[in-house]
Amino acid sequence: MGTAIINKKQSIQTLNVISEKGLEILKDDFSIDEQVQDPEAIMLRSYNMHDMEFGSGLRAIARAGAGVNNIPVEKCTDLGVVVFNTPGANANAVKELVLTTLMAASRQLFDGIAWARKLEGQGEAIPKLVESGKKQFVGKEVRGKTLGVIGLGAIGARVANDALELGMDVVGFDPFISIDMAWQLSRSIKRVLSIEELFAKADYITIHVPLTEETKGMFNRKTIQLMKDNVFILNFSRDQLINDQDMAEALSTGKVGKYITDFPNETVLSMENVIPIPHLGASSKESEENCAIMAARQLKDYLETGNISNSVNFPNANLPYTGRKRLTVFHLNVPNMVGQITSILSDFHLNIADMVNRGKQEHAYTIIDVEDKVEHKLLPEIEMKLKTVEGIVMTRFI
Repeated sequence: MGTAIINKKQSIQTLNVISEKGLEILKDDFSIDEQVQDPEAIMLRSYNMHDMEFGSGLRAIARAGAGVNNIPVEKCTDLGVVVFNTPGANANAVKELVLTTLMAASRQLFDGIAWARKLEGQGEAIPKLVESGKKQFVGKEVRGKTLGVIGLGAIGARVANDALELGMDVVGFDPFISIDMAWQLSRSIKRVLSIEELFAKADYITIHVPLTEETKGMFNRKTIQLMKDNVFILNFSRDQLINDQDMAEALSTGKVGKYITDFPNETVLSMENVIPIPHLGASSKESEENCAIMAARQLKDYLETGNISNSVNFPNANLPYTGRKRLTVFHLNVPNMVGQITSILSDFHLNIADMVNRGKQEHAYTIIDVEDKVEHKLLPEIEMKLKTVEGIVMTRFI
């Protein structure tokens, strides 16, 4: 179980290059260094943390991006380390690339450009060669075609709404859509109740779901057979959502007309009719800045007040910070846990001014503000007493 008393100048380690606009939010109040030992917090983008040893002082990890596959989330939960991500911060960048490649692929733009480059050295014959050769790259317009959007979160909802503006018919599938996203969706988007219905209707399918045991390999021989012939599939979410061997087979037979993926590998690059994008979905200057700013704000808020927003392993919890002494506790989500915590505070004659308790699956997070001033020398004693409570993972005084 980890315990700590907040110091004024906490250290933050960066494992990737983080946008200066994000670091600007932190630099006056925190020490930021790539090489710092035993930091209180870590900021990163794509760095693989799975083989890292964590110091005893680590309290939080902030990923400037949506995916957290590069972070050992379960290990962090066991240690009481909160993991943040930045959902929606890169959504516009991904949306723009999805729609760009959808239209470019429809017009055979990538193949046409590659062919045109091979004409170098033909001199004055090039214009005639272009005119005679262009007929092999006749494409199709997206207007009037049906786009199926799987996953109507921050990215999928934007893709769906903007595809409508291009004149496409849009069907969406997301059994777990949030109320906020539902409000943001255009009423003209047709919600289907089964993914099979979407497969049957769509000329184009774009995927915007996380990688889980349930979604891994969701595009395979069986599901592809439910789709229209010559369907275009776009994957800007995760590589393992697609069974590569089954996709290669579908491309070779023409069942799938084009496969656009942000995740090239040896198998993908050997496929015909594939458009491999070098993982550029969120690679825009604006996206990197937005993610860094959002991650920095969440990290700063947690380190200074204990409030949590956009955590993947802790429940979100917010209690306005008034400057009172604050206790935060991460613990198992079991009966009478809060009662045991408040009883210990009572043993030290501390009155509770305000509190919030939020649960997330097996764990819960409690923030307690106390009315009375607490002598600094008592804090370790209170924390030692809290350590004796079975099920408490982490405590922290602010």
